[in-house]
Amino acid sequence: MPEEIKPNAVYTTAETQGLLRISSSTMKRLLKKGLIKANKVGGQYRIMGKEIIRLVSPDLEQKAIEEYLKVKKKVTDKINKW
Repeated sequence: MPEEIKPNAVYTTAETQGLLRISSSTMKRLLKKGLIKANKVGGQYRIMGKEIIRLVSPDLEQKAIEEYLKVKKKVTDKINKW
């Protein structure tokens, strides 16, 4: 049974990866792109539960789709120039 995400709890990146069932490279991309907000504490990221909940909301999904389409267009344009 999936664990409940508590909005006011603080999670590590490993715990967040487990909750979202994503790889470490995907987690790094989410942090780098700012799609999930985190605070660095002692050199490690800490993520609020409400950020994880926000990440799986429909609004953010739409933003992720738009970002993906932008990247896809850049790649396609570059390939077409060759």
